[in-house]
Amino acid sequence: MTEESEKKVGFFRSIPLFYRQVINELRKVVWPSRNMLTTYTAVVLVFVAFVIAVVSLFDLGLTQLVLFIFGE
Repeated sequence: MTEESEKKVGFFRSIPLFYRQVINELRKVVWPSRNMLTTYTAVVLVFVAFVIAVVSLFDLGLTQLVLFIFGE
C-alpha cells in the first residue's frame, strides 16, 4: 500500500471514532431546564434591547450635533 492510500483508510476509519467521541461528550453536557432557558433568553433579549437603545440615542445625538455644526 502506498502512503496516500493508507491516509485515506485512516481517515475513513476515524470517522466512526469521531462520532462516538462526539456522542460521549454530548452525554456529559448539562442541558438547561426549560425555565432556565426561558430566563436566559429573556435576559439576552432585554440586554440587546438596551444596547440598541443606547446606540440609537448616541446616533441621534451625533446626528443632531453634525446638523447643528454643518447646518441643514
